[in-house]
Amino acid sequence: MAIANRIEGEDLRLQMRRLGEAARQASAILALTPRADKDRALRAAASSIRSHRQEILDANAKDMSEAKNLSPALRDRLLLDDKRIDAIAKGLEEVADLPDPIGTVLAEWERPNGLKIARVRVPLGVIGIIYESRPNVTADASALCLKSGNAAILRGGSESFHSSNAILDCMHEGLRSASLPESAVQLVPTRAREAVGIMLAMSDVIDVIIPRGGRSLIERVVAESRIPVIKHLEGICHVFVSAKADPEIARRVVLNSKMRRTGVCGAAETLLVAEGAKTILPTILKDLIAAGCEVRGDAATQKLDKHVIPATEKDWDTEYLDAIIAVKIVKDVDEAIQHVNTHGSHHTDSIVTNDAAEAEKFLARVDSGIVLHNASTQFADGGEFGMGAEIGISTGKLHARGPVGAEQLTSYKYVVRGSGQVRP
Repeated sequence: MAIANRIEGEDLRLQMRRLGEAARQASAILALTPRADKDRALRAAASSIRSHRQEILDANAKDMSEAKNLSPALRDRLLLDDKRIDAIAKGLEEVADLPDPIGTVLAEWERPNGLKIARVRVPLGVIGIIYESRPNVTADASALCLKSGNAAILRGGSESFHSSNAILDCMHEGLRSASLPESAVQLVPTRAREAVGIMLAMSDVIDVIIPRGGRSLIERVVAESRIPVIKHLEGICHVFVSAKADPEIARRVVLNSKMRRTGVCGAAETLLVAEGAKTILPTILKDLIAAGCEVRGDAATQKLDKHVIPATEKDWDTEYLDAIIAVKIVKDVDEAIQHVNTHGSHHTDSIVTNDAAEAEKFLARVDSGIVLHNASTQFADGGEFGMGAEIGISTGKLHARGPVGAEQLTSYKYVVRGSGQVRP
């Protein structure tokens, strides 16, 4: 694509600097843009994605042909088809339907001296987003940043370069239709890894960095960034089946949590089963194995099915992103909670039980961004939470936690109105 040639003959640091300065100027405009204009841009971008479907598919086919060495799970993340393109366009429209978070009064009060104080939601400014594989993130991130009044600088995965640029063209068409600057959403126009390092040092023009990818990417960003980071760490997600679980609910939840899509961060990687639920486990194992899942189990689990292979200590700390699951039999909910808090990544964990008190204990004590009761871990998705889309699932505790949608891409300021008061 032509955009890839923009840095030819030009220093990469200079090019990145120009991206940052353009984003800063755009952010000042977006912070004051009315909801109607932002929503018009999003709906027009959705229409553009549908009308340019074939161009996006052709670009994706080029990416797929260049990514033959990726694992099946990563190739699935990269792949676009008609259904996924429709979902991208629908996601843009769902974000447009959301309330505008900017300008919302979060709290207000009056002091005895007559000062009227309000806490008002405002954009973060310029958000740098670094992600791998999934080209739909280009649309999701663009939409959420635009809705929340932020400018975005996107550094997509090298393997999704052509797909992301094709989607970006549609986002720019939407911005033009609403008379908004194209620099509101920009894609780093190179696959060079050096661009990431430059981006992480641009603290004067980028306000927040959001990395979305594997552990190596997150660790690099955290180590090198001079800019505050909202982390999307790996998803070592668990399902715990209690002795008081409904067997049919347990079967459905476990199978869906693992096998609906194995390459997403909300896929279950470890199954914990209470001693008292061992009678349910053989059927669950058969379901998983019949669906093509490799089961790695502890000694007690291996005795229940000859197809189970031995699990190692490493398995309890592994995000497979593949049709593999580790299974362990635990004494009770307390041991399950201890295991999850020790080996999990604070992403998403679920309990299957009909005991309300036991469920509440798990939900309260498991230290994860998302905890569920009698529901699949694959609901760990901003769209499923009614956010329209998400930039990622934050596994940290500062600023945002869980799905990061438009509301989570904001801060606030205090607006104080007086009538001539001075401080004694």
